[in-house]
Amino acid sequence: MTETPVTGDVTESAGGPGAVSRPAPVPSASPASSPASPASAGDDVIRTRGLTKRFRGGQLAVDGLDLTVPRGSVFGFLGPNGSGKTTTIRMLMGLIAPTAGMATVLGESMPQSVATVLPRVGALIEGPALYGFLSGRDNLVRFDAADPTADPRTRRQRVETALERVGLSAAAGKKARAYSLGMKQRLGLASALLQPRELLVLDEPTNGLDPQGMREIRALVREVAAEGTTVFLSSHLLDEIEQVCTHAAVMSRGRLVVQGTVAELAARAQGRLVVRTPDVAQAAEVLAAHQVGALVPGEGRVDGELGASGDEALPKLCAALVEAGVRVHGFGLERGTLEDAFVALTGEGFDVAG
Repeated sequence: MTETPVTGDVTESAGGPGAVSRPAPVPSASPASSPASPASAGDDVIRTRGLTKRFRGGQLAVDGLDLTVPRGSVFGFLGPNGSGKTTTIRMLMGLIAPTAGMATVLGESMPQSVATVLPRVGALIEGPALYGFLSGRDNLVRFDAADPTADPRTRRQRVETALERVGLSAAAGKKARAYSLGMKQRLGLASALLQPRELLVLDEPTNGLDPQGMREIRALVREVAAEGTTVFLSSHLLDEIEQVCTHAAVMSRGRLVVQGTVAELAARAQGRLVVRTPDVAQAAEVLAAHQVGALVPGEGRVDGELGASGDEALPKLCAALVEAGVRVHGFGLERGTLEDAFVALTGEGFDVAG
């Protein structure tokens, strides 16, 4: 079996083991839609403007995407399955050409600059493409050998280090066909970590992993980011994004809903007042009298939404409860989560396990 070289450690499942789709020819662009020069991208590692992909048959997978990924960030690309995340990543990596719009990666226009950009990028897209008849270790040896920038004299050391980082040293001699889905995912991640890269692109990196494996991969992402690599991580798991990312963008039905820091996105969801008390009915009456809305009495607690006064009303509300004889065991504002923000922005939810 002949091997298809994998430029820049990009691995993709389509086409069988070792196969990587090549960029389609780029249509001629009018001056108004020509890609921006690298200088215009500033210090953003990824930048898109009006990026669009329409497949044959009319399916609009990505619709006018304007995305900005700051250098040094751990950027979460968030959205339910089918929202356009993987299609966007494939365009960014030069695996498919956009229908319209522009994208720059590391300051270079894509897909025109694939040859110069991909050696600076480690990527795992749509799951790893592996040779099942080879061991995990020998798969990595082949991936490394396909990299024209890799020094063959230090290949074995790089392979062993990558296996250790993803927790596969003990299973390195097993044939890849005997690997579980989670182990294959780890091996694909190891291929992206063979050499230090400026940008690490991970498409659903914890897919197929058990909870312990998820924690280990998240810790590894933090470690790589601490070393100075920008990490672009797509996921449909809100918990994953909240735990490891500094910035995030939310996709829904092929369109960008919002982007910013994780804290900014979570802050878009209105916090809820929570009063913990055995006097639930009495507490609800007091809160209603002070214009606290959307009251939800529960077992040992009452939740409600503050008005425009927000945090400024908290001391007055607490005093009113105490004066009314309500036994207050807990009182405070529960801040909105990324899940709350997504539901508020899109009106829909998705898998939030993690």
